[in-house]
Amino acid sequence: MNKIITSLIAILTVSGVHAQHPADVPKLVVTITVDQLRGDYLQYFSPSFGERGFKRLLNEGLVYHQMQYDFPNSNQASSVATLYTGSYPYSHNITGNKKYDFESKRELSIIYDSEYIGNFTSENFSPLALAASTVGDELKMASNGKSDVFSIAPDALASILSVGRYANAAFWLDDYNGKWATTTFYKGIPWYVDRYNNSEITINKSDALWTPALRSYGAFPYTKNTTPFKYNFIKGDKDKFLKIKQTPLINAEVTALAAKFFEFADFGKRTNPDLLSITYYAGNYKGNGGDEYGWEIQDTYYRLDKEIERLLDLIEQKVGLGNTLIVLSSTGYFESRTDRLSGFKPAGEFFPSRCTALLNMYLMALHGQANWILGYYDNQIYLNKKYIDDLKLDWATILKQSADFVSQFSGVQDVVTSSEMIFEEQAAGRNAFRRGMSKKISGHIFIELQPGWVVVNENNPDARIVQNNAVISPLIFFGNNIPKQHVYRPVKAVEVAPTISHVLRIRPPNACKEIPLQEFLY
Repeated sequence: MNKIITSLIAILTVSGVHAQHPADVPKLVVTITVDQLRGDYLQYFSPSFGERGFKRLLNEGLVYHQMQYDFPNSNQASSVATLYTGSYPYSHNITGNKKYDFESKRELSIIYDSEYIGNFTSENFSPLALAASTVGDELKMASNGKSDVFSIAPDALASILSVGRYANAAFWLDDYNGKWATTTFYKGIPWYVDRYNNSEITINKSDALWTPALRSYGAFPYTKNTTPFKYNFIKGDKDKFLKIKQTPLINAEVTALAAKFFEFADFGKRTNPDLLSITYYAGNYKGNGGDEYGWEIQDTYYRLDKEIERLLDLIEQKVGLGNTLIVLSSTGYFESRTDRLSGFKPAGEFFPSRCTALLNMYLMALHGQANWILGYYDNQIYLNKKYIDDLKLDWATILKQSADFVSQFSGVQDVVTSSEMIFEEQAAGRNAFRRGMSKKISGHIFIELQPGWVVVNENNPDARIVQNNAVISPLIFFGNNIPKQHVYRPVKAVEVAPTISHVLRIRPPNACKEIPLQEFLY
C-alpha cells in the first residue's frame, strides 16, 4: 500500500512540474501560413520532397489533417484574419481582400487607410479595419510591449492581418519597386531591413528567371505540356513583381528576409517570448494559361519544400526547436482560374448589372421613382438604406420584396438577407452565411448561384472565371517538445489562435469564443 501511495504522489508531483515548468512556454513562436496550401498536393508531390521540409513536419509534428474555416467564399484576407483572431468575419470584419466604396465608385483594399503612408511603398494601409485583436496583439499586451512581434509576407493583406495593431512592424514586397515595405502605422523599420532593401535584395536589380528545378514532374496524368517552362521577368516590366509574387521565387525572398531577422533580431533571447509570422505562396501561376495540372504548380511545391527546410534549419541553429513553437497552416482555399474553352460551356451565366437594373425597376413600380440600389459587389446587392430610412419605409418589407424578386432569376440557388443572418441565427443553413459576413461592410442581399453557373461582368465579358474552391487544409504544430501525433477529426481554424495563446499562457484574442485544441489541454 505504501508503495502505491508513494507512486501516486510521484506521478502527481511530476505532472504538476510538467504543467507549471517555465520551459513549456516557448521563447519564440513562428507561424507559417501558406496561402492556398493543399493537403492533397502535399500527398501527390511528396515523392519529390526532401526529408527535412514538409516530411519533417508531417513525420515529427502534431498533425491535424482536416482544418475547416466554416464560412463561405474564404480568401486570403478573411482566412488570415480568422486564423490569428480566433474569430469569424462577422466578428473581425474582414470579409474579403477588397471592398467597394459606392461613394467614390471604386474598389479598395480591405485594409486601405488614407491616414497612413508607407515606407518603401506608395500604398496606404493600416490594420484598423481589423475589429478584433490578434495573438500578436495579446502577446504585446501581456509582455507590456517587451515581446517582439513581426510579420513577413508576399502581400500587405497577409502581413498586416496576421499581426494586427500592436506589432513592431509588418513587411511585404511592394508590387512595383520590389522592396520590403511597411506602413507608417507601425513605428519603425529595423536597420537590417533598411540595409537589405538598399543594398542586398537581388530581384529588384536585374531580370529574374523561373525554370523547373527538376528535369521533369509526373504527379498529374493530365499535364498538357511536358516541355520545360521558362518565364523571364525583365527589369523594365512594370508588372514584374506582381508576376514574381505568383511564383515560388517570392518564397525564397520571404525566407531571405526571415534570415535577417534570425541574424539580428535576438529572437528567443528575451525574458518574454517573441512572435514571427511568415506567409508563403502555393497558388498557381496566372500566366500559364489557367493550366492547373502543369509543371508550374509542382515546381512551386518542390521549391516551397526547400524553403520550409531552410526556415526550420534557421530556427534550429539560432533559437533551437525545443525553444520554438512552429505552427503551419493553410488559408483553406485554392484559386481556380478557368478559361472559356471550346466545347466546355458553363451551365448558365448570371449578369449582375441586369439583375440590379431589373430589381430597381421593380422597386420603383412598388414605391416610386428613385435609385433604390447602390450596386452589386461580390455576390451581394447593396440597397440604398439611407434613402429608404429617410422615407420611413419598412426596411424588413423592402428586404423581403427584393429577395423574393431576385430569387426568381435563372441560376439563383438561394437568396439570404442581412436581417435573416443577424436576427435569425438559428435558421437552417444560415449560420455559415452569418459567420462570413460583416454588419459594417457587407451587402443586404446575398446571392448563391446554382452549380456550374458563372458571374459575367458586362464591362469585361471575356474575363476569366475565378472560383475560390475549398481544399483539404492541414494544420501542424511542431517543436517546443510537442509529441508527434496524427489527428484525423475535423478541427476549426478559429481554434488555432486560442491554442497558441494557451501555449504562451496569455489570454486569447478578444473576439475568440473557442477553447484550445484538446490535445493541448493536459
